Amino acid sequence: MRFRVIVAGKPALDYAKAAAGEYMKRLRRHGTYEIIVVKAGDREAVSTRLLEASTGCFRIALDERGETPSTRILTAKINDLEMQGQVKAVAFLIGASDGHSSGLRKEADMVLSLSSLTMQHELALVVLLEQLYRIATIKSGAPYHRD
Repeated sequence: MRFRVIVAGKPALDYAKAAAGEYMKRLRRHGTYEIIVVKAGDREAVSTRLLEASTGCFRIALDERGETPSTRILTAKINDLEMQGQVKAVAFLIGASDGHSSGLRKEADMVLSLSSLTMQHELALVVLLEQLYRIATIKSGAPYHRD
């Protein structure tokens, strides 16, 4: 299964660039992961670009109003998608500062919250990549995750 993280605007903050680079380097050992950057803008324009870039993927929109599963439950969800065999790619959608449109949330297959707190989108990118790495290590049996 391929994993795409589609984000509005390139990370500008040094810590976000460094952390995203580090997690992408780690993730490449575990499968096909990519970050796709779409042009930032207003909520509707960004949501349209995110939907276009994720065509054909199982869409997971990151939004503070979404589900808040544990890492183990999210891992099980990813495993279920892989076992079904119908999903070839999962796209995680991170909007710009205005968040997602209601239309995007309706089009998403899942709405995921990394926290009930509102999070700056560059920080959300780093947190998501760390969780994807954590999921990959759980699946491979590596000792990174501890319950």
